[in-house]
Amino acid sequence: MEKSYGQGDPHIAEYVTRLFAQDDVVLGEIRTRSQARGLPDIAVSPMDGRHLEVLARLGNVRRAVEIGTLGGYSGVCLLRGMADGVLHALELDPECADVARESFARAGFASRARVTVGPALTTLPSLVAEGPFDLVFVDADKVSYPEYVEWAADNLRVGGVVICDNAFLFGEVIREPADAPNEARAILAMRRCHELLALGGRFVATILPTGEGLAVGVKVR
Repeated sequence: MEKSYGQGDPHIAEYVTRLFAQDDVVLGEIRTRSQARGLPDIAVSPMDGRHLEVLARLGNVRRAVEIGTLGGYSGVCLLRGMADGVLHALELDPECADVARESFARAGFASRARVTVGPALTTLPSLVAEGPFDLVFVDADKVSYPEYVEWAADNLRVGGVVICDNAFLFGEVIREPADAPNEARAILAMRRCHELLALGGRFVATILPTGEGLAVGVKVR
């Protein structure tokens, strides 16, 4: 029997999440505090947070970049997987950045998390001298995903990992672009991101079939 891609049974999802990835006190507090501060409820799920930690451990990550840190939930997960070294956390919104700084401090990572505020395409060039990096995590504006992946291709070490959240674009990636310009741009940009990972020649990549889709590429040249 040819096995299908993904697992759609909600009972399996509940079982796996309960066993492997329940929020602990630190992560639960970040989520609660972020909501209380009015941040959008779009942080990665507990299961995806565990994926990030495991991937960081697998890659022996010491130098990482997070594009879109929000309140610091995913950044803490990445730092938990890093034996030492620094996470450069980029965030557009100053309010989110303030929450993230507090999250990193409360989790014990204040000295290892460097939060930069501003549009990522503007701030990323300032990090080039800090590389090459072991991991780049992308969870920001979807229309810029191709540019973020191209930056990762240029600034990761060979064997480094790029991870892109929301790879299924909330189910929209396979739909025909609508007349709405923003929706069309996001769909075409995500497809271009996938093409760069799958066909661009610089990564060996896949998409983990999480609820949102977690694209993972290992740099090969």
